[in-house]
Amino acid sequence: MPPKADLILTNAILLTMNDRMEIFSPGALAIRGDSILAAGPEAEVRAACQAGQAVDCGGKVLMPGLIDAHTHVPMTLLRGLADDLRLDVWLMGYMMPVEREFVSPDFVRLGTQLACAELIRSGVTAFADMYYFEEDVARATAEAGMRAVCSQTVLKFPAPDAASFEDSLAAARAFIEKWKGHPLIVPSVAPHAPYTCTPEILKATAQLAMEFDIPLHTHLSETALEVENMRTETGMPVIPYIKKQGLLEAKLLAAHCVHVDVGEMHTLQHYRAGVAHNPSSNLKLSSGFAPVAKMLEMGLNVGIGTDGPASNNDLDMFEEARLASLVAKATTGDPTVVPAGQALAMATRLGARALHIGDLAGSLEPGKRADLILVDLRTLHNSPHFRRDPANIYAQIVYAGKASDVTDVMVNGKWLMTKRELLTLDESALAVAAQDYARRIDTFLMAREQSVLSKLIALGGSSEQESFEVQVKVRIQDPQPALDGLSSPQIEIIRQRHYSQHDTYFLFDDPAQGRLRYREDEFLDDEGRIASVRSRLTLVGQAREGAFEHEVLLSRSRFLAPALQTLRFYREYFRPKAERELQKDRRRWLVRFRETEFFVNLDRVEHPDLGHYLEIKSATWSRMDAERKACQAIELLAVLGCSQDNTVLQDYIDL
Repeated sequence: MPPKADLILTNAILLTMNDRMEIFSPGALAIRGDSILAAGPEAEVRAACQAGQAVDCGGKVLMPGLIDAHTHVPMTLLRGLADDLRLDVWLMGYMMPVEREFVSPDFVRLGTQLACAELIRSGVTAFADMYYFEEDVARATAEAGMRAVCSQTVLKFPAPDAASFEDSLAAARAFIEKWKGHPLIVPSVAPHAPYTCTPEILKATAQLAMEFDIPLHTHLSETALEVENMRTETGMPVIPYIKKQGLLEAKLLAAHCVHVDVGEMHTLQHYRAGVAHNPSSNLKLSSGFAPVAKMLEMGLNVGIGTDGPASNNDLDMFEEARLASLVAKATTGDPTVVPAGQALAMATRLGARALHIGDLAGSLEPGKRADLILVDLRTLHNSPHFRRDPANIYAQIVYAGKASDVTDVMVNGKWLMTKRELLTLDESALAVAAQDYARRIDTFLMAREQSVLSKLIALGGSSEQESFEVQVKVRIQDPQPALDGLSSPQIEIIRQRHYSQHDTYFLFDDPAQGRLRYREDEFLDDEGRIASVRSRLTLVGQAREGAFEHEVLLSRSRFLAPALQTLRFYREYFRPKAERELQKDRRRWLVRFRETEFFVNLDRVEHPDLGHYLEIKSATWSRMDAERKACQAIELLAVLGCSQDNTVLQDYIDL
């Protein structure tokens, strides 16, 4: 007796999107439980299966649901927040400050629900997300009935859901342990990008992904500047660098890959990495054009992503598939590359493989999950229809089809939308709640529109520095014992410098703005003559002191920028409430003590006349590393012949 189906979809143009790109018209699909029982010509499917419920598709296209290979779904709540800006201004001036203020489990849940409603309406059945509070993303996604690879972000900066990257790693492990094996959610770990992670983070996340055999989701080679900086700092391109850190040993999903060469593509293909191409985002942020045609020619699994509505500004995968094809043609000068069928494969089968869920989704084949959509091509913008070439249906969908043509969506055997009506989400209520967040964010930004940080970032070249600075400072009467201590066999001197420092501090009415320091370093040669001069700006946030034993940890948020203008320019630009000046003679050594590098500063504060001080400093992104260095700094202080009794906790400007 033939197996019994729970549901048979009939009278459809069936696009299987399998490796053979089979099309059946009229075609039918049989479903039992959450999976596909049979797919093929309608007569054969009816003969092979006992019918349960039958649904007449009315001649619509029946195809796999689209797969958004890279996105940040909670950022629907930041859609249109700041556009037409440089990437650094957009990211550091708007996105990060707003995220630090507003991102919470409630924010993430609402943003995810709003995104799921938009995705379902656009015919998307699965997506790969990367954000904070990822368990809340997973929970909201599962409740909406969608499939997702949910990736917990880990990066070296403090994040909305973690004070340090160790906290993020612990959260990622707990999330993976709880959700692994879920029918809809594949938990994942996401080291944000090589330039926002330390080698330690990259290695730890790779090991975590391999331990649980789950995907590792990251941004790679998105901008030319990122690639240039990687070469400068490490002497190697991005892909060899992440290979050295072990990321390629995991199930890698690499977003962007705009600036990769042929050798790097071979490496990605050899390790079966997935690539997420994000054409709209790359165009809007002027990141460049990914060599997608070459990647596909080499056999890479290249999916298509939206990169989220904060940088796109929508979740429309029909638009992305069309752009993927058109951009490839324009950049290669070849109108035959990435034809419509291949673009649609990127949005379905290849996208599933890029997410490492190709065994579950991406094509309509027996044994795979019933993730499917119905598309109505009987619309004005799709008229007329030419059928002399069966493959013309792909061109009709990719070049003329729109997200609004999707009428029905099923995931895991359950309908999420029928006849254009959402079944698992109340989109009207979501829109009202989202607008409430928009009002609150507007109020926040208007209040800080002229903030010191925003103005500093607008100058360009800003960078956030290590979150934890270990510092111990003592007042000394005579610098000679410290100089003698530097000769200790326990201390290895790596390099030393001598300079005169002239600091001007800008103070503001609101202490929460921090204080801005304009510094001129006059580098002195062996005879005390000025050899070169460097100027820079440093925005220092409010200190959080005394976190560890001996009160040697000074943890601050610090942003650096090159000072390319005069002090008068910055005075007029930032308009401080008050200024303070400080001048000192500094001798600085970079030393290695107990396998750890420290800076040792021997200062004579000349204006105002504060006398001599010894400082020991070391910065890190890791709270655990900061604890270790705090203890070592006290040991080094003793080796340098100085007493902890004379410890000074204030900065010079506070003295």
